[in-house]
Amino acid sequence: MSNDVRDYPARARSSDGLYRFLGGSPLSVAFRLVLLSILVGVVLSAIGFDPLNILYSIRLLFIRLYELGFDAFNWLWRYFLLGAVIVIPLWFLSRLFAPRGR
Repeated sequence: MSNDVRDYPARARSSDGLYRFLGGSPLSVAFRLVLLSILVGVVLSAIGFDPLNILYSIRLLFIRLYELGFDAFNWLWRYFLLGAVIVIPLWFLSRLFAPRGR
């Protein structure tokens, strides 16, 4: 007996196409989509998106990223200066008192 689609009844062929289109049973696909939507909603809410005012939320996100970038630069600069107070004099002293033969 052949495993050709024409051998199946009409109902099996239509549900088989639905299963292939959805990637599984409709109930399991709906459940996965609900869980994924909740997860993505939590992440978007954490970074400041609001579904009622999405354009304002996108603008606010870019403003916050812009400000965060300058805060990160300020943070990095402060640590650089703090470390340079020790590293630069030690490097200078090691170069000053290094043997000249090398």
